[in-house]
Amino acid sequence: MVVQSYAVPAGNVSVAAQSVTPVRAPSWWQRHRWTVVRALSPVAILILWQIASAAGVLSERVLPAPSLILDAGIELARNGELADALLVSGTRVIQGLVLGGVIGVLLGSLVGLSRLAEATVDPPLQMLRALPHLGLIPLFILWFGIGETPKILLVALGVAFPLYLNTFSAIRQIDRKFLDTAVVLGFSWRQRFSVIIAPSIAPQLLVGLRQSLAIAWLSLIVAEQINAESGLGYIINNARDFLRVDTIIFGLVVYALMGITTDGVVRVLEKRSLRYRSEA
Repeated sequence: MVVQSYAVPAGNVSVAAQSVTPVRAPSWWQRHRWTVVRALSPVAILILWQIASAAGVLSERVLPAPSLILDAGIELARNGELADALLVSGTRVIQGLVLGGVIGVLLGSLVGLSRLAEATVDPPLQMLRALPHLGLIPLFILWFGIGETPKILLVALGVAFPLYLNTFSAIRQIDRKFLDTAVVLGFSWRQRFSVIIAPSIAPQLLVGLRQSLAIAWLSLIVAEQINAESGLGYIINNARDFLRVDTIIFGLVVYALMGITTDGVVRVLEKRSLRYRSEA
C-alpha cells in the first residue's frame, strides 16, 4: 500500500486557516437590539413628558405629569374603587364577547356553508355592518333603558361582525377536496367539523377574536358613558365632574392595558393551538 503525501505551500497556510475560521455567533445586543429599542421608546416618552410637566411646558389642567397620574391610580387602588371597577367592566366585556361571539360564529358558519343563507342572510347583515354601531346608542337607550342591557348589547354588536366575516371567509377558503374526501370516507357531520372545518378555520377565527376584543373595549368605553353607576366609565365620569384630569387619563390607560392584556392572552392561545403548523 503506497501512501502519497502532499506538501502545502507555506503561502497557502494562512488562507486555509482563514477558510476554516468559525463564524462568530451574533452578540446579545445584535439579537435583541430592536426589542430593547421598542421597550425603551415608551419610557423615553414618559421621561420627556415628566420633564415637560416639571418645566411648566405642559399645564396640569391639560395634561398632568405621569407621576400625578400614577398617584391617582394608587389612590384608586388603595380605596378599592379600581378593583371593583375592573370587575364590573370585565364582566360587561365578557358577557358582550360571549353573546356577540356566539352570534357572529354561528351566522358566519351558516352563511359560509349554505349558498341560500349567503343570498338571504348576508345582505341585511352587510347593511347592518355598514352602520356605525356606536351611533345606535340613542336607539338602544330608548329600546332597553339605561341599565346594563344596552351596554352589553353595544359590546356584542361590535364583537359580532369581525367574527362573522372571519368565520365566513375561513369556511369558504377550505379546500373542497378535503370535504369531498371526507364524504367518500363516510365521515359524519360531526367528524367533518372536528377533523376538517374546525382546524381549517381556527387561524382566521383567532384573528377575528383579536379584532373583536379591541372593538369590545372600544365599545365599552362609550357604553359606560350611558349613566354608568359602576365600572371604569363611572370613575371617568365622576372624575370629569370634579375636574380630575389625572384620574380620567388613568382610567383611559387602564382601558388600554386591559385591551393589550386580553390581546396577549389570545396570542398565547393562538400559539398553543396552532403548534402543529410550526412542528409540521
